[in-house]
Amino acid sequence: MTSLFWTPQAREDLQAIYDYIAKDSIRYAGNVADHLIEAVGRVRQFPESGRVVPELQRAETREVLWRSYRIVYRLTADHHEAHVLTIFRSERLFPMLQSGEGGPA
Repeated sequence: MTSLFWTPQAREDLQAIYDYIAKDSIRYAGNVADHLIEAVGRVRQFPESGRVVPELQRAETREVLWRSYRIVYRLTADHHEAHVLTIFRSERLFPMLQSGEGGPA
């Protein structure tokens, strides 16, 4: 089974999503956060189940889609670990491309 780790950036993204939705409904914010966590949880058993991130075209950088969110993760070469990198709304530009970084190394 693959170990799943959340980077500080991914944790911040999840908290920001929660905080934004909680302005209107704390209950719904909690539900959304739970669903996002559950959606990426499948990576533990099926590490390659996410699609390759189209903007990067790197087999190790994949994403799980849930509603209008993209949950991006990176697999280690042996697939023993997956690191959740970021969560963002699908209508936005890929964060690392938007900032000019060119994507995760």
